Amino acid sequence: MPATCDSLIEDIEDIVSAQDPKPHDRLFVRKSIVPHVRKRNKLKQDGWTEDLQADSVIPGTQKIWVKTWGCSHNNSDGEYMAGQLAAYGYKITENSSSADLWLLNSCTVKNPAEDHFRNSIKKAQEQDKKVVVAGCVPQAQPRMDYLKGLSIIGVQQIDRVVEVVEETIKEGVCEIWLTSEDTGAYGRDIGTDLPTLLWKLVEVIPEGAMLRLGMTNPPYILEHLEEMAKILLHPRVYSFLHVPVQTGSDSVLMDMKREYCIADFKQVADFLKERVPGITIATDIICGFPGETEADFKETLKLVQEYKFPSLFINQFYPRPGTPAAKMEQVHAQVKKQRTRELSQLFQSYTPYDHKVGERQQVLITEESFDGQYYVAHNKFYEQVLVPKQPEFLGKMIEVDIYEAGKHFMKGKPADNGKIHTPSIVTPLLKGEISGLTEEFKSFSANGTASPAHHFRGNENYFSTSLLPWNLKSSRVKKLYMGLALLTVITAVTMAIFK
Repeated sequence: MPATCDSLIEDIEDIVSAQDPKPHDRLFVRKSIVPHVRKRNKLKQDGWTEDLQADSVIPGTQKIWVKTWGCSHNNSDGEYMAGQLAAYGYKITENSSSADLWLLNSCTVKNPAEDHFRNSIKKAQEQDKKVVVAGCVPQAQPRMDYLKGLSIIGVQQIDRVVEVVEETIKEGVCEIWLTSEDTGAYGRDIGTDLPTLLWKLVEVIPEGAMLRLGMTNPPYILEHLEEMAKILLHPRVYSFLHVPVQTGSDSVLMDMKREYCIADFKQVADFLKERVPGITIATDIICGFPGETEADFKETLKLVQEYKFPSLFINQFYPRPGTPAAKMEQVHAQVKKQRTRELSQLFQSYTPYDHKVGERQQVLITEESFDGQYYVAHNKFYEQVLVPKQPEFLGKMIEVDIYEAGKHFMKGKPADNGKIHTPSIVTPLLKGEISGLTEEFKSFSANGTASPAHHFRGNENYFSTSLLPWNLKSSRVKKLYMGLALLTVITAVTMAIFK
């Protein structure tokens, strides 16, 4: 939530007073450091409150109204599609006005049914409902004017209903960024901490979506290293952390009024690299801070050479008027430029991804590249992977084979028979499983002693009748359903002949 302030915020290196303990003394006083808390203003004018609503769309959370017209076979298709959607977490509702999307399943056997179908589409559009149409009508007459611009499922594609619904709703969230001025300090003012928040978040992040943590300075993350390592290993959290170091010299850090020393940074980096294999540690460097000597700069080069950071943000110091750093003796402009150039050359001298050519990686595709030639994806370590622009992959997690590596990216091609994940709140059913079963019906499935008819549709529990014969152990029930299926086909054919 945006916060207002009455004055300019100083650079972080100018916030701490000159009386602060020296870098190595901080090891004994760090736990007593408590950040200042700025109270946020509550927005209550014009009906707004502090509980702002997000405009993102998480798939699997919407209400869907399913309406079917026509023959028994069409009703079976409607039940099947409703069952698939329910398995992915969508709530099937009987209230069309409260639904987020209307799934309209049509039939061409009777003209009145098609008229109702067409009128329902018009009504849905008037109410600004999302619409997916299925069944015989769009299959037979896909170019009808009233079908233009709608999502269509043919009679042979009903098993793809979840995919079509999610594309129609336009899933809006597949990657979450948790960020702040110092993410590691979260909770110190309210009696909690960052790991507690993160464990709560990963409980609700759906498969196929990823969480990326924002910048954290070394002091506050040091006391949570054990838990942070576990969280960064979680399959729905990027193994990536941005930990700014700014310089390789303790003397310069002291001049910057930083709350840590180089040993602190190394403890964070070394611990996470050991416990989270492959982790990406990104960092920042400031070249030419006032008072930086050639020896100080050599320490910075040594640190970068040691860790070979794959992501390094290099900044040349510029004094801001009115800050303490602006009043200090400045490093000559040409020296600052030379040090920036030398550090950049060191950074460009190593390629961190060459050894990954030939790997198969799982990546999340989130955006288009700047040149418009590729889609941009990230693997578990938030390393950039460029993939072909195939619209059906955008927002999805797919498997790719890495065939090329550059300084800042890799290139991958979709793997043959690779898995594709779409963010979903509920784990989809395995093939052959039935959704929405009550305990009573599960008992029937095992011994065949109760009538299942009232379970097919009621109390908004839907499941696929098409899959029932392969899930019931009773051969008597199997024969019954096979007979009903044959009867349904015969009825549909007869009605079509005598139309």
